[in-house]
Amino acid sequence: MVTDCVLIIICLLTAVRFRFWSDDDVFFSYVYSSGFVFQVLTLLVVIEMCFFYNDLYDGTRSISRGDEIVRLAQAMGAACILLGTLYLLFPGLLGGRGVLSIGLVLVTSSTGLTRFGLERVWQLTIPKRKVVIVGNGKLAAAVANEMSRRPDLGFELMGMIAPGASRDLERHDRPMLGSIEALSEIVRDKNVSRIIIALDDSRGALPARELVRLRVKGIEIEDAHSALAALTGRVWLGAVRPSWFVFSGGFRRSPLTVVAKRAIDIASGVVGLVLFAPVMAAIAIAIRLDSKGPVLYQQTRVGLGDTLFEVLKFRSMRTDAEKGCGAQWASESDHRVTRVGRVLRKYRLDELPQFLNVLRGEMSLVGPRPERPVFVQQLREQIQFYDERHSVRPGVTGWAQVEYTYGASVEDSYRKLEYDLFYLKNFSIFFDLVIIFRTVRIVLFGGGR
Repeated sequence: MVTDCVLIIICLLTAVRFRFWSDDDVFFSYVYSSGFVFQVLTLLVVIEMCFFYNDLYDGTRSISRGDEIVRLAQAMGAACILLGTLYLLFPGLLGGRGVLSIGLVLVTSSTGLTRFGLERVWQLTIPKRKVVIVGNGKLAAAVANEMSRRPDLGFELMGMIAPGASRDLERHDRPMLGSIEALSEIVRDKNVSRIIIALDDSRGALPARELVRLRVKGIEIEDAHSALAALTGRVWLGAVRPSWFVFSGGFRRSPLTVVAKRAIDIASGVVGLVLFAPVMAAIAIAIRLDSKGPVLYQQTRVGLGDTLFEVLKFRSMRTDAEKGCGAQWASESDHRVTRVGRVLRKYRLDELPQFLNVLRGEMSLVGPRPERPVFVQQLREQIQFYDERHSVRPGVTGWAQVEYTYGASVEDSYRKLEYDLFYLKNFSIFFDLVIIFRTVRIVLFGGGR
């Protein structure tokens, strides 16, 4: 991102130089004018925003060269449309048309070439970290599969190490390097720098003294649950044990972070209500015209510490949505949703009144989505650790909402809890900002979850 910012500025300066090649006086007067500074800032903000919302800065997923070219073209196309709109509304931001045209061509070519060049340099210079996985069961296979999805991280999986003397050669397509008794020899011969312990049952199977010796020599040793969480952005509940929550890193909430988060919530609640007041007024009129019933809808949800509160939403369903059938899971193609409600849900606009819940302290801007008491009771009986999500204020948006599809079943709730637990483990203001940026992208381009 920093490289792109520098390139954009250089490209605009170069465009002015090309435009006024033979007249140094005009060049310097143009560059040192206050108008040029605003032109550069406008271009910088718009292009960087379009790059971000086209996933050109998403380090959590590896994309092909072709996909990257398409996203770069989409980003520059969107930037041209946005800039055209801004220049129409604020003509003073537009410099010479020749400068703008040359600048956009230079930005597109230079950012594309630099991006591909840096990726090539990264591939050639990234230190390859040779990894072995101790285990040959389902957990070991899951770690191996997730590592293979991320070649950009520089991991080189050397193979698996069987927990016992026997070797299972049929279960995996990765090489079996030997048994755990030969761990030190394998690490030395393969020049391994990282060991991932992925045993379905590690009781009595780990050579503790040997692992201590390797760890002291500088070999990284990590459990499979932490590795999977880092690779996928969720906690794998099917494999994790209670001891992992107790002894793994994370899950810290310093008083300063909690106070700062609440201050941001209050500020965002006030700004959100003021900023979206015209939009909410238009939504209220649309709901009134579309179907009978109240504009706002209140529903009891479970919040911080299992306390109950009334969440506010724009009504997106018919008023008789639960008549005769009681509480039901909401699905992506729910027949109870109104025409206006379908649009509101797609762009997450039905959640806008929850800025009031944020100001009242019942919700936070970012956190696990609050659920209804009847579903909470059902889910806590079927899903282990479900109540842990109530250790923080529920959010208007959350990590599960930007990473997973619409929750419409116990299975979906199980998967969303895995993302919520990852959020709790990595609780920070910076993580909240990442989630907010991704939520804005959903609001702008649809795909609400």
